[in-house]
Amino acid sequence: MIDRDAIVREAFGADATIEAGVRLPGGASRETWALDVATRDGGRHELILRLDSPGAAPEAGAGLAAEARLMRAAAGAGVPVPRIIACGESYILMTRVPGETIPRKILRDEAYAAARPRLARQCGQALAAIHRMPLSALPPEQGPEPQDPLLRWREVIDQLGEPHPVFELALRRLAETRPRGRRRTVVHGDFRNGNLIVGPEGIRAVLDWELAHAGDPLEDLGWLCVKAWRFGSPLPVGGFGGYGELVHAYEEAGGQAVDREALRWWETFGVLKWGVICVMQTMRHLRGGARSVELAAIGRRVCENEWDLLRLLRERREHPLPGTCW
Repeated sequence: MIDRDAIVREAFGADATIEAGVRLPGGASRETWALDVATRDGGRHELILRLDSPGAAPEAGAGLAAEARLMRAAAGAGVPVPRIIACGESYILMTRVPGETIPRKILRDEAYAAARPRLARQCGQALAAIHRMPLSALPPEQGPEPQDPLLRWREVIDQLGEPHPVFELALRRLAETRPRGRRRTVVHGDFRNGNLIVGPEGIRAVLDWELAHAGDPLEDLGWLCVKAWRFGSPLPVGGFGGYGELVHAYEEAGGQAVDREALRWWETFGVLKWGVICVMQTMRHLRGGARSVELAAIGRRVCENEWDLLRLLRERREHPLPGTCW
């Protein structure tokens, strides 16, 4: 059990005290706490403490110390992120950025009505900044050369020990239509609606860097367009914008030209990946790694992703490029 008081005292001094601490909902692989800290000199600090969750798989992503290093590099590249106060192998203590992260509120509440038309463009700008980050910011064990994403997720599916014919079909189709290789950059790995802090003016911070790795930058753009992150909205980019808004802003902000068909390939790959992750998270609950209603409920998302994959595979075969959404 990690001692939250000890972390705070190490960061702010022996007389620092936690006046309030609330565990925030969400986060299947990390615990997140909102802390109000008082210091001897009368200072007040609104903080976020992230901790490793029990039962999380070792392959889930970078450790929290590595995640802190990535966030510091991101700040240097111009990505909006919280400021790191202290970190260790199993925790990050950072400033608390005010704003909203719950997608349904971002997409529906009047408070964010002015922000919504700006978000797709701001996402393109933030992603261009992420893809300027030095590869040396990644954990050393990852190395500068990316893993073959299809091979990686093929291995994960094989290890699940369950039949998923739609995932098998998607892997074959994706292998047959793989886009030609592009440049290699830092990839955030989980850039989506839900991992952004949004205020009335738009994006205030990019969160959850644990899945960052070296790869094709279009992986991030495709992941943002996965249907699960639209939360019921018809708009393909996070539920708040169109493909064209995202791509144009990305290219204008210094990202290289986006191949539209390659973006669709990465969107399809993203649906496959999320479907497999849903199975993995459910297995953590069913096999006793972490008993959780939230993890158990994620299991019902598997069939939704299988349906979305079948639809995307058909559309990609019948319509090589998307139509009016661009």
